[in-house]
Amino acid sequence: MSARASVTVDLVKVIANTRRVVDALGGRDVYGVTKVTCGAPEVARAMLAGGAAGIADSRLENIARMREAGIDAEFWSLRAPTPVGVEEVVRLADVSLESEIETVRALDVAARVLGATHRIIAMVDLGDLREGMMPADLPAFLEAAGELANIEVLGVGTSLTCYGAIVPDAGNLGELVALTQSAEASLGRRLHVSGGMSSSLDALVGGILPDRIDSLRIGESILLGVSTVTREPILDLHTDAVTVSAPVIECLVKPSMPRGTTAQDAFGGRPVFLDRGDRRRAILAMGRQDTVPEGLTPVDPRVVVLGASSDHLVVDVHDLPEPPGLGEAIEFVPNYAATLAAFTSPYVEKRFVG
Repeated sequence: MSARASVTVDLVKVIANTRRVVDALGGRDVYGVTKVTCGAPEVARAMLAGGAAGIADSRLENIARMREAGIDAEFWSLRAPTPVGVEEVVRLADVSLESEIETVRALDVAARVLGATHRIIAMVDLGDLREGMMPADLPAFLEAAGELANIEVLGVGTSLTCYGAIVPDAGNLGELVALTQSAEASLGRRLHVSGGMSSSLDALVGGILPDRIDSLRIGESILLGVSTVTREPILDLHTDAVTVSAPVIECLVKPSMPRGTTAQDAFGGRPVFLDRGDRRRAILAMGRQDTVPEGLTPVDPRVVVLGASSDHLVVDVHDLPEPPGLGEAIEFVPNYAATLAAFTSPYVEKRFVG
């Protein structure tokens, strides 16, 4: 019996998935990205146990939470701060991803005050149109950053697929390597090449990931076991390391078509219904304030998600051999959007097993 919705992480499967990704990359570093779990220390420990070289997150609150939990690792801050937020970056993160020289100068001042050296990855936009300077601006950025006493340019990186859905390929990854090699020639030293995120695993599988790529920042593929390009399983990873469940609060036979004059639903949409006659449907204690219903795949394929309001999830359970009882949990495998929402919602219980 369950009283509320929950999201559960099988830490043994997270360790196994991390190890498989690390092994597949053959010596390249993996930085485990914990942001979808809101920086859960349990997940960070599992990624490190699986061989991750460090932990990466986009929110400083999450990095602080993991450090306070005693996580001893190299931390990368994935989202650049504003110039007024740099002190916290220097205190919490070993490395940050940067594209604005004004911010880097502010980081230099903060690092000097704190008696530290802060390392940065210079981010270049190679077509996805999220963070990153244009390639032609990289030399001037590196020259200016190189003049700062408390800043170390660790390397060059890029972000692909997350915003513009641009796939890492031989062209853009080759451009990243070429830009880095040109910078190395100017600086007279080797630079780290951060070759993107989970989507770059497809380039690995396709045999086109350049040898010069030193690391990838991997979150979704480790936690959900899928390619972020195709959303299909990849590298024989576990695809059920994260599950979402919610208890039944009503289970009755009802018509499959609403009755009366239709208008907009609670979210301004106009739902479409298929007349399948009278069907047994269950209402679960979970809604759009807790997760993304369209991103839930029932573990039992005989269950069908019909829709949701802010706090009720409606599923068809007519094909189950026995109706679920009140309080009985129905389990789902979430996609990235549903996982993100479930971890962010304060109404969803977080469970870690294994």
